[in-house]
Amino acid sequence: MTPTLDQVRRAPKVLLHDHLDGGLRPQTILELAADSGHRLPDLGAEPTAESLGRWFAEAADSGSLVRYLETFDHTVGVMQTGPALTRVARECVEDLAADGVVYAEIRYAPEQHVESGLTLEEVVAAVQEGFDEGVAALGGRIVVRQLLTAMRHQARSMEIAELAVAWRDRGVAGFDIAGAEAGYPPTRHLDAFEYLQRENFHFTIHAGEAFGLPSIWQAIQWCGADRLGHGVRIIDDVTVHDDGSVELGRLAAYVRDKRIPLEMCPWSNVQTGAAASIADHPIGLLKKLRFRVTLNTDNRLMSKTSMTHEMWSLVEAFGYGLDDLRWFTINGMKSSFLPFDQRLAIIDDVIKPAYAALLTEAGG
Repeated sequence: MTPTLDQVRRAPKVLLHDHLDGGLRPQTILELAADSGHRLPDLGAEPTAESLGRWFAEAADSGSLVRYLETFDHTVGVMQTGPALTRVARECVEDLAADGVVYAEIRYAPEQHVESGLTLEEVVAAVQEGFDEGVAALGGRIVVRQLLTAMRHQARSMEIAELAVAWRDRGVAGFDIAGAEAGYPPTRHLDAFEYLQRENFHFTIHAGEAFGLPSIWQAIQWCGADRLGHGVRIIDDVTVHDDGSVELGRLAAYVRDKRIPLEMCPWSNVQTGAAASIADHPIGLLKKLRFRVTLNTDNRLMSKTSMTHEMWSLVEAFGYGLDDLRWFTINGMKSSFLPFDQRLAIIDDVIKPAYAALLTEAGG
C-alpha cells in the first residue's frame, strides 16, 4: 500500500551519508557569517535565510560535482571556531531527529576547520560537544556518530586516520575520504587505509559518483572499503538486455555477492549529473537486484532535501510502500559502523516496531 506523506515523515530513518558542512540552517549561516566577518555570496539585496537557502540550492543544481563542491566555501567558512562547530553539530542533531532519524553517521573533514587556529583535536571535540548536547536534549531518542573525512586532493589522510582511531571510543565511528574523484584516486591514500585495517577500524570511501568503475574497483580491491560513498556508477557494470534479462559484470557481481553497502543519495546525484532524474536513478534497478542499497541525503542544504523528502521521492517515482522503506532503513542500520549488538537493538526495538505500527495503521 502506498504510504501517505505523513506516514513517511513519522517512519524511523537511518542516515549513513550526510555531510555536517552540507546541512547548515541558512539562518545559522547568516548569523555565524555576521559574527566571523565571512563574506557571503552577493545576492543583490540584504540576504535573508530564504534567499540564501535558495542561492545554495540553485548554485548546487548545476550538473557539475566541481561546482557543487564550491558551495561549501560558505558553510566551511563560518565553521572555524569551537562555538560555531558546536552550534552546527547540535542543530544537525535537532533537525535529523525532527525528520524521524533514529541513527546517523555525520561526516566532515576536520582539516577544513583549522583556519582560525583550532587544532584537529579541538575540532573533533567541538563537534562531539554539539552532538552530545543535541542527543541529551532529545532524551537520547537519536544516536549520532562522527565520521572523520580526509580530502582526497590533500596529503593529510594518515593524520586524519590516526585522529579517527584516537577518538574511536569517544564518538567517532569511522573514516572517509571525499572531494573530486577525477585525478585523485583512493590509492593515493593506501597507507591510511592499511593503517585503519590494522587497527580493525571501519571506513567508507566516496567512489563511483563523478567517476566510474575504476574508482569503485580501487576503493574495494585496493583499499578495502567497508562501504561505498554513492557507488552509483556500479550501474555501468549492469547490462539490461532487450528481453528484460539482466547481466552483472564481475565487479557488480562482487559488490552484490559481498553485500558491500551502497550509500545512495538520489537528489544529490541528480544535482551533480550522476542521474538524470529520480525516476531514472539506478537505485530502482539496484534495489530490484537486491544490492545492499541504503538511502541518504548527502547535503541537506544544497539539495534542499531530508530523509523524508528522499523517501517520498522514491515512493512517487517507483511506487514504493512502507515495506520498501523499511527495507532501506534496515539495510542502513545493518550497514552502520555501530557495534553489532547495538545495531540489532535499534533494528529490533525501534525500527521494526515502528514500521509494524505504521503498516497496521495503513491496513497492511
